[in-house]
Amino acid sequence: MQARTDNAVKVELPDFPWDSLAEDKALAQSHPDGIVDLSVGTPVDPVPAVVRDALAGPAADQPGYPTTHGPASLREAIAGSLLRRFGVTVDPVAVLPTIGSKEFVAWLPTLLGVGPGDAVVIPELAYPTYEVGARLAHAEFVRSDSPTAVGPGRVALVWVNSPSNPTGRVLTREHLRQVVGRARERGAVVASDECYLSLSRDAVSILHPDVCGGSHEGLLAVHSMSKSSNLAGYRAGFVTGDPALVAGLLEVRKHAGMIVPRPVQAAMEAGASDDAHVEEQAAVYDRRRILLRAALENAGLRIEHSESGLYLWATAGEPGRATVRWLAERGILVAPGDFYGPAGEQYVRVGLTASDERITRAATRLLRR
Repeated sequence: MQARTDNAVKVELPDFPWDSLAEDKALAQSHPDGIVDLSVGTPVDPVPAVVRDALAGPAADQPGYPTTHGPASLREAIAGSLLRRFGVTVDPVAVLPTIGSKEFVAWLPTLLGVGPGDAVVIPELAYPTYEVGARLAHAEFVRSDSPTAVGPGRVALVWVNSPSNPTGRVLTREHLRQVVGRARERGAVVASDECYLSLSRDAVSILHPDVCGGSHEGLLAVHSMSKSSNLAGYRAGFVTGDPALVAGLLEVRKHAGMIVPRPVQAAMEAGASDDAHVEEQAAVYDRRRILLRAALENAGLRIEHSESGLYLWATAGEPGRATVRWLAERGILVAPGDFYGPAGEQYVRVGLTASDERITRAATRLLRR
């Protein structure tokens, strides 16, 4: 039986950007000393032992279905980590595990009921999935870093991301306060992508009292353990914030079967309960950032922002694709800035997610020029 498509609304999605790097990747792979792939933000360091032990523990032998909300102990552990690490107080009831953060980012507009006639504001330079999420909901999107940004329709959702992917930019408390205030005036939800927050000493959560005035109304903070705990392969994330919004998301996700596997829930609880490995991982990225930044600047590139997170935002004052090719000739693969919006056309994003050995190799090649 063939499904009817005459009334279907087609979703127009952009091409998957990394597919366009095939030739540059092949060129970088041809380097005699091998490729240094700095084009993606995939962790390469070991999963902490405390997390692996929890994954293989008693939760691995629970044959029944897990709950969408997760056990109270998981939500309490996450709430405790937010207080210790970021000075943020949340009710554990308002914590919801997600299957990583990408699926949540992609489906949040739809889950919130955003649709035709609505607008989603995304950063001028942004993680591509913000745009994809707006398109999946058949909403419009507008790129803007202004706290007072307007869209072609009713602004229903505003994304902020600090530290930023791709630029590593850290938004100030004042900037975030202005975003929150303006969004509340027009009844829009603010979703703060805080996936890199654990890797920064200066960034602040949208839920911090200095930003939100002690109220989480209309606010959602999206977190991932992929970067802080090297759990990209586990698909471990969560959202918290406005209790009413989280409760609504929970109900929809129950019906849709969007459930984090029980062993992963146990691993998340262990990761949230241990701060030492998070601090150690942040220090690893700091060392790699210092080494690679110096090498890129020595090679004539200018680094902008890049205070925190997993990336260096660099330009040689030429089209970014030309810089990608120049680096690929030296066996280094990076992402062109145009992946993240038109304003990135003369930039490249350089990841810190390669081993110390590979990062050192890349720095050596750049120092030799």
